[in-house]
Amino acid sequence: MKSLFTFVWLLIAALGAYGYWVIAFTRGEQVNSAYILIAALCTYAIGYRFYSKWIAAKVLALDDRRATPCEAHEDGKDFVRTNRWIVFGHHFAAISGPGPLVGPVLAAQFGYLPGTLWILIGVVLGGAIQDFVILVASMRRDGRSLAQMVRDELNSSVGALALIAILSIMIILLAVLALVVVNLLGESPWGVFTVSATLPIALLMGTSLRFWRVGKVLEVSVVGVVLLLLAVWGGQFVQGHAEWSARLTFSKLAIAETIIVYGFAASVLPVWLLLAPRDYLSTFMKLGTILSLAIGVLIVLPNLKMPPISRFVDGSGLVAPGTVFPFCFITIACGAISGFHTLISSGITPKIITRERHCRSIGYGAMLLESLVAIMAMIAACTLDPGVYLSMNVAGPKADVVRKVEASGLTWFDKDPERPGRFRETPVRVSVEQMDALAREMGETTLFGRTGGAATLAVGMAQIFARITQGRWLDLWYHFAVMFEALFILTTLDAGTRVGRYLLQDSLGHLWKPLGSTRRLGPNLLASLLVVGGWGFFLIAGVRDPDGGVKALWPIFGIANQLLASIALCLATTVLLKTHLGGGQQDTGPARLRPAFALITLVPLVWLLAVTVTAGWEKIFHDDPRIGFVAAARGLEAKLPGLEKALESARSGGDASTIQAATLALKNARTLLFNSRVDIVITGAFLILVVIVMFLAVLEWSRLLRGRRPPAMRETEVLWLPNAPPLDGRPAAIAGLVAIGCGLARELSGEAAVDRAEAANVPVLECRPAGLSGEKEHAIDCRRRAYLIVLEEKYSKINRCC
Repeated sequence: MKSLFTFVWLLIAALGAYGYWVIAFTRGEQVNSAYILIAALCTYAIGYRFYSKWIAAKVLALDDRRATPCEAHEDGKDFVRTNRWIVFGHHFAAISGPGPLVGPVLAAQFGYLPGTLWILIGVVLGGAIQDFVILVASMRRDGRSLAQMVRDELNSSVGALALIAILSIMIILLAVLALVVVNLLGESPWGVFTVSATLPIALLMGTSLRFWRVGKVLEVSVVGVVLLLLAVWGGQFVQGHAEWSARLTFSKLAIAETIIVYGFAASVLPVWLLLAPRDYLSTFMKLGTILSLAIGVLIVLPNLKMPPISRFVDGSGLVAPGTVFPFCFITIACGAISGFHTLISSGITPKIITRERHCRSIGYGAMLLESLVAIMAMIAACTLDPGVYLSMNVAGPKADVVRKVEASGLTWFDKDPERPGRFRETPVRVSVEQMDALAREMGETTLFGRTGGAATLAVGMAQIFARITQGRWLDLWYHFAVMFEALFILTTLDAGTRVGRYLLQDSLGHLWKPLGSTRRLGPNLLASLLVVGGWGFFLIAGVRDPDGGVKALWPIFGIANQLLASIALCLATTVLLKTHLGGGQQDTGPARLRPAFALITLVPLVWLLAVTVTAGWEKIFHDDPRIGFVAAARGLEAKLPGLEKALESARSGGDASTIQAATLALKNARTLLFNSRVDIVITGAFLILVVIVMFLAVLEWSRLLRGRRPPAMRETEVLWLPNAPPLDGRPAAIAGLVAIGCGLARELSGEAAVDRAEAANVPVLECRPAGLSGEKEHAIDCRRRAYLIVLEEKYSKINRCC
């Protein structure tokens, strides 16, 4: 049996090595995406089976006899014993945000190889380790948050900096995601109609759940999903109707202003009215669409048209300026490693795990699955015609975009018409006619300048799905993808704004207690205005940016996200050091007194710091104005006098078109100058945070290693369980899988939480009603109150990722 086991894993290793060999060394032809999938799946299998198992056994010493928080404090509310596969699905749904879909699409400009290697190696050695260790650390501290653990294990100063970093990252994240939606829906009547239709659908669902079908979330969600699909179909009618199409065609600035107003309203309206029902729709659409994309890629197995390594690795990229190091590694954050994940791993998840050993599949395994989502996004982007890919991600007039794309020098291997089955290296070519034809196929007026990656991903998904349906319904598939992405992102925007308000009010409450009250309208409105004003400022700046905004904002988000990951890895390294210097509460045998085990988080931390600091430094001080904000600002300052003189000359000449062109050029230069100055301040602040956190962390490690500080940890007191079998094992065949699927659906929808809250509050709410009708009304009232309690609790803290 052991020989068979060894043979199987050697076979998996050989198969994975073959996949890597093909994608790394094949030249002169297009590579099938199957090889990326083979390399990815084999990497995940080996990393999970061997590396994560070694960490669980030797480094973290997971022990099922040690009571988890839900075993020690089960209350039916926060601490709930839950089947591990349901926890896995719940955790994956929370960490899998828009980031792993958008980042790989933008990084595809470097070719498919750099991004793919970073996604695979980064997740196995970095991202999954980070999530795993933080999850265990939080679980052994009764589910404390990241900021609380940093304060306890390092010091209060780093804890305060972590809180500032979290709020800052949320502001930048929300601005970037809103900008992605703006670029997706600008001048798109079909998309505007479909996404706008989600509002009345959500309001109908919210009203129904509040008054008619109280707490019946699954039932109402099914109806909502059907209505969403009808909204996609209805958009086709709007697109073909000249009058309606004209009414629903809005500029990007108008859409941005609408989203800002919407974000403010979603933050202050009752959660049951808009936020919760949209969340239900988003969750099920997200999981369903990601699963469909995975199945579509496996069925179609398209060829990769983007070269393995493009010439843009030298920093001349049109999508995201900068060399492959470090910018590929901040462009792709979620999917490889994401600091935002630690807010989930130290939030709800550690409070519902029944056994310590389950942390391995949930913390490490769920991150591997999110990495697979990023791989799917990379495949979808790299299967597009490179000319189309670049044209969609470069802002400007159509003719200028075509000129820039064709002058970029990028080449790819196109089919050779003279030699069937062979390929030839061809410079990238694109035309206005080609892009307009593609736009008509997708049901759009234009696809030029749809920066941000979302529209590119939608086109890639549509072409994959259309191949399954024999080339039909391309426009429906595209707008289904648009609806999925916009709904997904806007729900994150809703919840993020609300959580940002709570975090801000918590901080303001220390300055003046009434500002911290979340039940008073005045403080709520003030905090909401501040949060929405923060991300709205960056959103408007991005929309007005002639380069599309994403070039500047997405790297800043990547830097911020990796900063939070650095803070999390600092915490993880500290915890491992203390554990293996004798600070733990349990005897782990021979693994004791081995501080070298802290290298499993220290090495990723060093790499991440190299990436983050280099990227931040280059974004500020690089000599190339396309990359460095200071160089860009200086260049624009030098141009302003000439542009002002040109405008004066145009006005004296009296030609209207010349005046308009000169005015626009001066306006764009001033906008870019202002944006560059803001970017300098923001990026500089993040770099200062990195330096301070690392200095304090290294100081703490030095004291621990020299014995000047005892390795005491703030773990909760251990409660040892009797040697009993685990509460949940493997599901029994089909019936078990169906039961787990139904349980997961009820957990994701929140219906199970409503049931628990209702059971816990019935004795309190019992009022001995008279008559049968009184009993029925009382039961409905109990259900309604339980539903509202669950919603307020759920949306008062971070429950989703980037």
